[in-house]
Amino acid sequence: MNLSTETFGNVMVVHTPEELGEDQAENVRGFLETRDRKNLIVDLDGTETIDSVGLEALLDVQDTLREKGGDLRIATTNYANRKILEVTRLDSMLEVFDSVIEAVKSYA
Repeated sequence: MNLSTETFGNVMVVHTPEELGEDQAENVRGFLETRDRKNLIVDLDGTETIDSVGLEALLDVQDTLREKGGDLRIATTNYANRKILEVTRLDSMLEVFDSVIEAVKSYA
């Protein structure tokens, strides 16, 4: 799987696909875990649906990055995605930002 990315210094922003569910989660996780940056931001603005497998993949990536001394942060203005993160309480496990720029600045 090839996802759109942007690099800001030592931070890579990864734009996720329209769906982050069972069919895509493993590929997205593999893509994120093989990046050459330890600090990743996942931009969920283009993602319309996320299921539990997709959320679990994000947590798995966060664990892997933290073991390497890095971190995973989320950026989204999508109301539905923010609500999913709140309802599942993942917003307390993953740092969630309103914009990619705010998320990038948080690594400074």
